[in-house]
Amino acid sequence: MSKTTTTRYDVAEHLRTSEEMAAYLEACLEEADGDAAFIAKALGDIARAKGMAQVARDAGLSRESLYKALSGDRSPDFDTILKVVRALGLKLHAEAPRGRLRGSSSRSSGRATKRRAA
Repeated sequence: MSKTTTTRYDVAEHLRTSEEMAAYLEACLEEADGDAAFIAKALGDIARAKGMAQVARDAGLSRESLYKALSGDRSPDFDTILKVVRALGLKLHAEAPRGRLRGSSSRSSGRATKRRAA
């Protein structure tokens, strides 16, 4: 019986285009369930695919601090996340959850009441 050899899977080796990188980040954002370190690790995977040294330069960070911030061992500052996303050529966007009615929040109705009373 021959031995089966395995190699460690590295997603960074499979992220070749900007579209693949964006799709990977989008999938990680959906799966993160509020885990900022998970998102940082996903950004680290994308940064490794692009080249950490170049991403660090473009983000205005040292390569060492970029590795630490995106290791997944901690949650980096949001400012760092924004710099890295910009350096990667990606964008973050917000989307309302499906199934919610427009304008049904108590905040919007409170504002309307205040305006009418004035």
